[in-house]
Order: sequence, then structure tokens, then C-alpha cells
Amino acid sequence: MDDGTGQGQERLRFTVLGPVRAWRGETALAAGSPQQRALLAALLLRGGRTATAAELVDALWGDEPPHAALAALRTYASRFRKALGPDADALVSESGGYAIRSTDGQPLDLDHDQAEQYAAEAEKARTAGDLSRARELLDRALDLWDGEPLAGLPGPYAETQRTRLNEWRLSLMETLLELDLELGSHAEAVSELTALTAAHPLRERLRELLMLALYRSGRQAEALAVYTDTRKLLDDELGVDPCASLSELQQRILRADTDLDAPPVISDGRDATGRVAVRPQQLPASVADFTGRAAFVAELGDQLATAEGSVMAVSALTGIGGVGKTTLAVHVAHAAREHFPDGQLYVDLQGAGHTPSSPEAVLGAFLRSLGIPDPSIPDGLAERSALYRSTLAGRRILTLLDNARDAAQVRPLLPGTEGCAALITSRARMIDLAGAHLIDLDVMSPEEALALFTRIVGEERVNSERQAAMAVVGACGFLPLAIRIAASRLAARRTWTVSILARKLADERRRLDELRAGDLAVKATFELGYGQLEPQQARAFRLLGLADGPDISLAAAAAILDLDIESAEELIESLVDASLLESAAPGRYRFHDLVRLYARDCAERDEEPSSEREAALSRLLDFYLATAARMYALERPGDRLVDHMEPTGYPGLQFTDRPEALQWLFGEARCLLACAQQSTTPQALRRAVDLLLLTLDLAESSADSHQYEQANMSLLAAARELGDQRAEARLHTSLTNVHTLAGRLDEADAHAQSAMLLGLATEDAFASSNAPNDRGIIAGIQQRYEDAELYLSQARAAFRDDRNEQSEASALCNLARVHLGTGRVESAIKLAQEGIGIYRKLGATRRLANGMYSLGLALTRAGRLNAARQQLSEALVIFQENRQGFWEGMTLLRLGEIELGDGHPAQAAEHAEQALKALRIVGGERWRADTLTLLGRALHSIGHTGRARVCWQEALPIYEQLGSPESRQVQALLSPVHVS
Repeated sequence: MDDGTGQGQERLRFTVLGPVRAWRGETALAAGSPQQRALLAALLLRGGRTATAAELVDALWGDEPPHAALAALRTYASRFRKALGPDADALVSESGGYAIRSTDGQPLDLDHDQAEQYAAEAEKARTAGDLSRARELLDRALDLWDGEPLAGLPGPYAETQRTRLNEWRLSLMETLLELDLELGSHAEAVSELTALTAAHPLRERLRELLMLALYRSGRQAEALAVYTDTRKLLDDELGVDPCASLSELQQRILRADTDLDAPPVISDGRDATGRVAVRPQQLPASVADFTGRAAFVAELGDQLATAEGSVMAVSALTGIGGVGKTTLAVHVAHAAREHFPDGQLYVDLQGAGHTPSSPEAVLGAFLRSLGIPDPSIPDGLAERSALYRSTLAGRRILTLLDNARDAAQVRPLLPGTEGCAALITSRARMIDLAGAHLIDLDVMSPEEALALFTRIVGEERVNSERQAAMAVVGACGFLPLAIRIAASRLAARRTWTVSILARKLADERRRLDELRAGDLAVKATFELGYGQLEPQQARAFRLLGLADGPDISLAAAAAILDLDIESAEELIESLVDASLLESAAPGRYRFHDLVRLYARDCAERDEEPSSEREAALSRLLDFYLATAARMYALERPGDRLVDHMEPTGYPGLQFTDRPEALQWLFGEARCLLACAQQSTTPQALRRAVDLLLLTLDLAESSADSHQYEQANMSLLAAARELGDQRAEARLHTSLTNVHTLAGRLDEADAHAQSAMLLGLATEDAFASSNAPNDRGIIAGIQQRYEDAELYLSQARAAFRDDRNEQSEASALCNLARVHLGTGRVESAIKLAQEGIGIYRKLGATRRLANGMYSLGLALTRAGRLNAARQQLSEALVIFQENRQGFWEGMTLLRLGEIELGDGHPAQAAEHAEQALKALRIVGGERWRADTLTLLGRALHSIGHTGRARVCWQEALPIYEQLGSPESRQVQALLSPVHVS
């Protein structure tokens, strides 16, 4: 604020929820000695009321004040008034005492008062049902705390107030955690509640919330163990039983009371953490000339409106291809948007094609659209489906599942919660989809068909040739798709009459009289539309239909057509205008499945020479490969894979930074993996394999891991059939990583062994150097240290021969872990530091995190816990920024081990809970067992022995099934001697 003199007059502000401090604007003021700050706190916490000298003496010294207490008070007051400078009037002297008041008529700027205001507003918001707003306000209140309140202040008043403020803070935290549970963030709350119950073991409300959070996270045995631990603790410490509410919760958990399930909440546009939620708006555009189907529109509209009640509305539209299922569904969905304010999801399930979309891949895309970050998307259909339903709980979202193959494909994609709805289109009648409202969509009535034709062509042309128009729509079989294509062709030919169109369509039908009636009408219409295309349009139509994948970007389409972006866009948009291609989103296009099949038929029939088809798909593969190579080079500078990949004849995209490159990768994942999977010819196979190696991030981040593994397996079969050992070697290398991430170490080692043998046989520098590195990693995990050191030494030498510095750094860091396993701690530290030095020299930020992870392990073993904690904490930030969920979980696990070793079991348990969440999402059972074992150790150390035992009991069968030596350690932990 300007005071009129040109000098900015900044307000005073004070803090007591931590050290007692004073500022003018951003300038700290001298608050004086501890006694002087104790005086300041006593005045600040009186809300502007005057404190008498006697009250202040008692506050500072209690029953034993010094002889010159009053003089000391005056001295403190004088010093502070001097420190206030131009704001000295804020310290008021009256009635023999003192007060602090604002000098500008505004409320005093005190963190305590702000926290009170936030807490009061949060209570109002909660009462009004706005839980997310209440949580946000409580978060703000708690953020004002800065450590111990009134830190370091002497005197009885400061001690009393410190106790009060600590209790208030704990109460606010309890309320915040209650809101977390009401908002569905039970899994996230477990780690904090575990730490809080360790810090406040006799606080039963925290134990109650922890039991509920565990139960809602599917951890019923641990929830019951919390009660057992609490009952024993209360009996040992106080000689009392748990409170009634805690005992009642135990009984309700035992009988699986459904009322304990996470309650639905009224959506207010925020997610369960209180952040603004993503509202997906994915519906394709509704056609402007939608015609007819009034009864179906009303029926479906009424059905979707019921979703606002207590049920989930599911409607399934069935009919032959081209009958207008999608057009009707999209039209109805747009009309029903007001009932679904939290958004609309859409997917083409490609059920009529050769490779229908897997529910797991679709759920990954849906979860990303709903704002779930890639590291938080689990690996596995059941887990993704559960997270999807949890994310939709309390929200009103419409899901349009277009072109479904069958009920089995659809079931995992249903929201499963009241307030949501699903609209399904399929050629198969969904009689086995429980609770679905089934609608059979037939061809249009003659009147509806004529009305649609008229809306596109124009009344003037149709009215003068009504009989010919009826012949046209009849020739189209009254199928909307066929009518739309025929009418679009006539609308673009102003010199044609309707009669001319009718005669041409009849001729096409005679040429195709061997087809079934439904397909006959559609294909005849396709032939007519295709036959009227200009040569360049016809070529584009044929070639674009060759690419697998749900849709295609403009840049990828330009590669197929071998055109610049502007020319490709103009050509493609002309196909959209002709109703032969759909605009899925700005810059993205897709075919109706029937049109795609027809386009492929045309490509096989009309492309001369046939090598043009292969050349088009080759350009698409080159585009993806070249773009992925640029992304990889940004992610891993100095890595030689880009030098060992097959050459490309078509350029890719350029990126300005790493985030842009990663965004492209995850946005194009389904399309580029589909491209790789279909590239099984001898000419394309090796490039497709290299594409998978360059996009390994898709396996590590989990969102597309299932499709990534499927693509690898398809190409492996092709490589074996073609006898291409080099391609096979590289695929074994890729699959080694897939299985290692999933904790399937025996399968991983088998692939790595094959990669090593084939890599040496084919003299492939990439496979022959990476395979021993992978085998060394696996052997180290399995504690086969002699084998591990041999393999890693081979890998290091091979990387050196290949001048692959980044991979050499990787081998050094892996070797460091082997040295740790054999007790050579100092050499392990040196190896890890050497690897980190290489990463830093290359600017390989992301791989640097892996080096820091290895160094953190070595420093932990050396007992240098603070240094280890720093390395791992920095690595954790890098992994999180790069969506590396697996490594995020592993780093949290190691941080938990440090905290346990440093005597902080509560913090160790908190880290272990966070690691458990990350590794449940991406990673295998092996890593989850490691985390459960650590969690059990930490819980046992804080007295939660029953819950610790549950964790170990869950880890033991995993280790036993894997044949891991850790099973003996867990058996020892479960022995009566240890548990007692």
C-alpha cells in the first residue's frame, strides 16, 4: 500500500504457531530475548485485550517472579516498541498494562487468528455438505503451523498455551483425516494415520480412523489387528478397555457392515484430495442434420435421467453396421449432458474389428482423462477397474462405450455407482449384461430415411424428384450411414439430378449382388462415394485405412500419405466432408469400422503396385520410430541405443523439452504400439522392435504396460517365424525388463539368457551388452552375488567397447549393489559415485536418479544415514517428475529402511505405506512383499504387533511362491519368540 509519500507502508504480521516472530512486510523485526518473546506471545494471544502487569508477571514467571519483575516488563516493552519503529503505536500502554492492536483499523495479522478463521469456515462448509472446500480450508489452517508452537519460550503461560495449541492442531488433523475418509481418500490416509497413532498411541479417535481407512483399503485383517493392539496397550498402560465406538467399529468390521464402505459424496467439481477435478468432455460432435428416431431419443433420454436417482443407468443399443447406433448415442449423450455435470467419457472399443480394444488399455486412458497421473494407474484389469469406480464415486459422469464386441469387454468399464450412466453401442445384443436397458435399432422408416436425405441434399432438389429420392434411400437399405454418404455425394454434385444418383446406385448394387442385403446397401454406397473421389482423395482414403489403432494424428497421417502437414490436412478434411472419415478431435481422425474395412479392400484391390501399401505403413513406422528416438535421446543423453537402431527414411517430430516429449509418448501410446504390433513383415520387423525398445517408458509407468507386453509377444512370434535372430534377441531384452518390473525374476532371467546367446550369435552390440547387465541385476536381487558380479563385469566391458557411457554408468551402479551384498561397502560407494559422475557429465537427469538410488543404498549400509537420506530424497523427486512409479515406490521403500535404522519407526511406517501404494499400482508381488516386511518391522517397533504380524503373514506366501530366501527371515519374524 502507498502512503502518499511514495514510500510503501507494509503491514505488521506476527506468528505464534511456531517460533514467535514479527515482520513488517517481508522484513523480520527483532523480537528480542526468550522472555521478551514470551511477553509478546502473551499479548498476541489475548486478541487485543489489555493484560495487566500482574497478569503478565504471572504469565512469564509464575509463582516465583524475580525481584525486579515489573522493571523487566517495562524494559521488554520499551525494547519491542523500539523494534516496531514507525509502528510503535501498535504496542499500547493502558491501565498499568499492555496490549497489541492494529494501527490501521484492520484485524491484527496473526497466524493463530487466520487458522481460527479457516477452521470456522471449514466447519461451515462441512455442515453445508461442501466437503472438498472444508478440506481445503483445514489444509490452509494446518499449513500455518511451523513446528512447535511458541518454540523455546519460558514461563507457565507459554507452556499452557503450547499444550493447547498442540491439542488444537491434533484436533484439526483428526477432522482433516475424517474428511479424507468421507471423500474416499482412505488409501492415502493410512500412512499419515499410522504415523500419528505412533506419536499419540493413547488417542483412540486416531486408532478408529486408522481401522476404518485400512478396512476401506481392503486390508480387513490389519484393521482388526489395530483393535487388538489398542486393547492390549490400553490395558497395559491404563487398565481400561477401548471406548465404545472403537469396540463397535471392530464388530462392524467383523460382520462386513456395508455402511462402512466409502460413502458417495455430492460432486462439487473436485477430486478426493480437494483439488479441482478434471471434467472430461470427450463426446464426438453431434451431427447437425440428425433426423428421426424420436421414440428412441425419448426412451434413452428418460433412461439416462434416472441416473440422478439411486441407480446407475446402463443402456445398450444393438443393430447392424451402418444403422446409426453411434450417431443416435452421441446425439442422446449430448442432450443428456445437463444430468452429468462432472463430464462425459467416450471410447471406440473397435469391437467389430480384428483387434478390439482391451478393457485394461481403455481403463488406463479413462483414468488419465479423469486426472489420475500415470504412476498412479495400476497394472491389471481388476485393479484399474476398482480405481476407476472409486474415482467416479460421488461424481455424475456419462460413459459412452461405442462399438463394443460383447458384454465381457464392457463390464469392467461400467462406472458401478449411482449418479453415473453408461451408454453402449454394439452389433451384439447384450442379453448377458445384467440390468442393462436393451434397445434394438432397426433401419430407418422410409419417411425418416427420406427426411435425412432431404436435410442433406435440400428440399428443392428432392421435392421435384420425390420418387427418385425414395428409390435412392431404398437402394441404401434405409441405412443412415449409406444414406448419408450417398446424399453427401449428391450435394457435392450440383449438376446431378436425384434420378442420376438413383441409376448409379442401382448399377453398383447389380455389381455387388453376391453380398448380403445389409452389407450390400452399405458397400454399394461406399462404391458410389469412393468412385466419385478425386485421385488424390481416393489414394488418401485407401492408405489411411491401412493403419491399426483407434485413431490417427494429423502428423502420422501426413507420414502415411507422404505429404506436408498443410496438404495432408486439406485432403483429409475433404474426406471428412464426404462422410468417409470422422474428426475425432482437433488434429485427430478415425474411420467408422465398416468404412475402414472397405478402405482396406480398396487398397488391396486398387493400389498399383501393391508395394505402395507397404511403403505407406513403412513411412508411418518410420515416423513413430524417428519421433521416439528424439524422445529417447532427450530422456537418456549418451545412451547408444539410438545409434544401434534401424535407419529411418521418414522424419519424425521435434521436441523443445523433455515434458513435451513425454506428453507425446503417452498420448500416442495406443497408436504407436498398434503400429509396432502390425509391423511383422521382414522389412518392418526390426524397426518395430526398435520402436518398442525406445518406448520402454510405457512399461515402466504401467498405464500401457499390458498392451506393451502384448506387442512384444506378437513381434517375438513373428521374429521366430521369420528366423530373425537379431530381432528376437532385442525382444528378449525388452521382455526381460517387462518381467523384472513385475517381479517375475525367473521368467526375466530366461529372456535375458536368450538375449545374451542370440546377441552374441548375431554380433548385436545392443543385445550382447544389455543382456549381461540385466542378468547381473536379476542375480543380485536373487542374492547370487558371484554370478551377478561376473555378468556385470562383462556388461561393463561390453559397454566400454561400444562407447556407451550412460549404460556403463548403469553397470557401475548395479555393480555397487552387488558389492553391498558381499559386504564391500566402501567400494560400493566409490562405484556408485563413479556412475553418478558419468550421468552428471552427460546431463542424464533421469538416469542420474538411478545412480543416486544406488549410492543411497551404499551410504545406508555405511551408516551415513543423513547422506543416504539426501541422495534418496533427491532421486525420489526426479522419479516423480518423470512418472516412474516403480522407482518411486522402491525409493520410498529405501527411505523407510533408513528411518527404521535411524530409530524413527513411525516415519518408516509412513514411507512403507506410501511405497506399498506405489508398488501395488506398478510392480510385482516380490516388491510388495519387501514393502510389507519393512512395514511389519516398523509397526512392531511402535507397538503395533498385531498389525505387524498381519503384514508378515501376507508377505510370507509371496516369498515362498517365488522361492526367495527372504521367506526364512519372515518366518523368523513370525516366530513366537520374536513376536512376543
